[in-house]
Amino acid sequence: MPKMLFTVTEDWAFCSHRLPTAFAARDAGFDVVVAARMHDHREQIERLGFRAVAWNIQRESLKPVTELAAVRDLIRIYREERPDATYHVAIKAIMYGSIAARITGVKRTFNLFSGLGVVFISRTLKFKFIRATVTPVLRWALKPANTHLHVQNRDDRETLIAHGISTPERTDLIPGSGIDTDEYPQAPAPDASPVTAVVVSRMLWDKGIGEVVQAARLLQARGVKLKIVLVGAPDPANPSTIPQAQLESWAAEGVVEWWGRRNNIAEIFTNCDIAVLPSYREGMPRSLLEAASTGRPMVAFDAVGCRDLVRDGHNGFLVPFQDAEALADALETLTKDRDLRVRFGQQARMDVETTFSADAIRKRMTDIFKHIPHD
Repeated sequence: MPKMLFTVTEDWAFCSHRLPTAFAARDAGFDVVVAARMHDHREQIERLGFRAVAWNIQRESLKPVTELAAVRDLIRIYREERPDATYHVAIKAIMYGSIAARITGVKRTFNLFSGLGVVFISRTLKFKFIRATVTPVLRWALKPANTHLHVQNRDDRETLIAHGISTPERTDLIPGSGIDTDEYPQAPAPDASPVTAVVVSRMLWDKGIGEVVQAARLLQARGVKLKIVLVGAPDPANPSTIPQAQLESWAAEGVVEWWGRRNNIAEIFTNCDIAVLPSYREGMPRSLLEAASTGRPMVAFDAVGCRDLVRDGHNGFLVPFQDAEALADALETLTKDRDLRVRFGQQARMDVETTFSADAIRKRMTDIFKHIPHD
């Protein structure tokens, strides 16, 4: 069998986001191998019938010596595995995997930009410098004609083409990672008081958490009875992380509830009324897809990635970027109109079934992989 090597930074990320694509590769006739930093998910990967290979990579590192060691280790893996095709996920794996692929003569590579992330959205001098360094490396690494790019929203596609990183004919739009609609089943809208809005996300400033808190204060001042819950933990490896002390302070103030990291996300959405994610930029917002699958209306900023899922006035509301008052207005409208919440939620579920489900993504990816020459 021809071999496809998936290169990701974390084993858990492969299991949570890449399974429909890996199954598609297997459906198309490939033996699938996964290279990642292995922690607690190696057994799950192997139980699914894929082979796991440990890659010495640190997602949060920016140290040149550490990064050079990661590239060398990946070149070793590529030389040992000799894959016919590789699938690189996110910027660091794309850069290092493409370098390794060019050095070892891999016939064909696929590169998924699951979101352009902090490297492309941060305005700090540090990340402006990193962006200026990364962009020419990506142009070189992704130049070969047998290199293909996958993006999850239209804006990222246009950005990569505008920066000369790819070309239109080599860049496919894949709308998300695929949601398992059985894992996130549609559920009747709650009929309880107070109405509850939930934000499921890493606790980062650029996920719009600060604007959610501002909106919550505005709604309290208006006397709107809406409970707003934050679900997720800080991410110390991300420069945009919100300190735990700040989250605890907001909870103590009573403006929002903070539940921390939870694993029962489907149950949480089933028992809430509204899903919120005013992120500054996404590839495709996973938590909103999960909420949509359960039949919940969505509220998001009119931002990259979010606007590819949330259709204003159809399955939720898109509000002006970083506008906390508009965010409060949208939440107030949904809080006071249960019929509107139900209508938006039903449309959200239909959108998932037709476009964003694991089955839909798996079928799309299988069609792509079946056209790869196996000789």
